[in-house]
Amino acid sequence: MSAGGGTRAIIAALAANAGIAVAKFVGFLVTGSSSMLAEAVHSVADTANQGLLLLGGRTAKRQATAEHPFGYGRDRYFYSFVVALLLFTLGSVFALYEGIHKVQHPEALSSPLVAVIILVVAILLEGYSFRTAIHESRPLKGNGTWWQFIRQAKVPELPVVLLEDSGALLGLVLALAGVGLTVLTGNPVWDGVGTICIGALLGVIAIILIVEMKSLLIGEGATAPVLSTIVAKLEEGAQIQRVIHIKTQYLGPEELLVAAKLALTPGSPVEVVATAIDEAEARVRAAVPDARVIYLEPDFDRSVDGSVTPAS
Repeated sequence: MSAGGGTRAIIAALAANAGIAVAKFVGFLVTGSSSMLAEAVHSVADTANQGLLLLGGRTAKRQATAEHPFGYGRDRYFYSFVVALLLFTLGSVFALYEGIHKVQHPEALSSPLVAVIILVVAILLEGYSFRTAIHESRPLKGNGTWWQFIRQAKVPELPVVLLEDSGALLGLVLALAGVGLTVLTGNPVWDGVGTICIGALLGVIAIILIVEMKSLLIGEGATAPVLSTIVAKLEEGAQIQRVIHIKTQYLGPEELLVAAKLALTPGSPVEVVATAIDEAEARVRAAVPDARVIYLEPDFDRSVDGSVTPAS
């Protein structure tokens, strides 16, 4: 569900941004508005970003090899990280440069009504893309806030599209404000000010994405509720006294690695130990479907005699 939902949101954003980019470039050529040019480059960057997200989803499906025994699931994290870098360089840096240039060398707008019409239409299209991303994200968000979803989601595409679309909508409003103030005051500096605000906004969004995608790319463990569920399921077995030590890491958005050392009843025959381990794996997989790679090591609970429990 999450992969399909992410793909639908990406395709909706791709279609909207491609059309908007063309319209904005036409608007810039007609009006000469720097806000319009900054938004056009922003839309081009977003369109390229959606293509990269689709590419990451495709390459992540490759089969595991001897060189990459855990597969290529993290390709989705890598391409999402590249998207954040592109948003910063192509979107933010260009908008800041163009805005500063326009403030220093203001130029009057021609046919500002054309810019207003294009921006209003773009807001409607971006609103459709944003609504699609919201709809596809709700099942994964659960009862948490949207900020918690962006911070904790292991599926990278939906947070990326959500932040991109929200940034695009705010950027369009800023561009509309810049053009509007230029028309009302007759001072083209406002168009440059709007462009600088767009650049700052994109920079903030890009930095948030860079931080979050870097964390996923390096490797994040299961969230506290998921980890508690895994531990509880492991300890349900009659032969398992407790979980001595456990580590988890996401190998991809829907593939969780679980490695744990379990304290089993002393003196248990090998057959009983093997059965207890198999049953523990089955319980965890049933409760947490993302736990696809599980390594369990049987051991004795040495903490009863006062010694320190082994950490690994």
